[in-house]
Amino acid sequence: MSRLPSSSVRRRDRSALLPTACFFFSRIRALFFPHPSPATDLPRRSPSTDSKTFKKPRRPFEKERLDSELKIVGEYGLRNKRELWRVQFALNKLRNAARVLLTLDEKDPKRIFEGEAIMRRMYRYGLLDESQDKLDYVLALTPEIFLERRLQTIVFKLGLAKSVHHARVLIKQRHIRVGKQIVNIPSFLVRADSQKHIDYSLNSPLGGGRPGRVKRKRMAAAGGGGGDGEEEDE
Repeated sequence: MSRLPSSSVRRRDRSALLPTACFFFSRIRALFFPHPSPATDLPRRSPSTDSKTFKKPRRPFEKERLDSELKIVGEYGLRNKRELWRVQFALNKLRNAARVLLTLDEKDPKRIFEGEAIMRRMYRYGLLDESQDKLDYVLALTPEIFLERRLQTIVFKLGLAKSVHHARVLIKQRHIRVGKQIVNIPSFLVRADSQKHIDYSLNSPLGGGRPGRVKRKRMAAAGGGGGDGEEEDE
């Protein structure tokens, strides 16, 4: 029986140790170079999909806060408290931005540029009046002011729905349009110049469109034709 040469034995031993060596050097690389390489590694998170949209309260069982949140949820017809926390989270980010700008000098270019951008957005969405032209008014904003600009609240106050909960149903069932665009998001923030264009959608039975499924079924059961349907619509 022939024996393998010594060089072949050494080569076979080195190949057996190769996976162990690769693992060892990968751990060393991860220890000293923790950041991924942009050329080889994929991004770990996407700012547009993985960023936070709300923040839970630090004290989950505080009685005063629970009572106030429950009152706001019922008053504005919110689905759950997460919708309120989302508004509070956006308001806190806005306040922090305004607070940082207020620490700068009044003639600072950053304060002038970013401060005017924030105030334009406040005017555009009807959160502040034109007379309130200082960043101090941004710090005085409350979640209720944001909730007043929701499409659900405005539809109810315009008289298009019987209640704030009915307004949410109409929006989700695509009966409401803003201008020419149908909006089915109750938390949609309405701009000040778009508020007068809120109405029933053209295809909705409430806006003069085709009757709904239940009404068509009742008309067919009653033996009503096209003329009867027009009389019922009148």
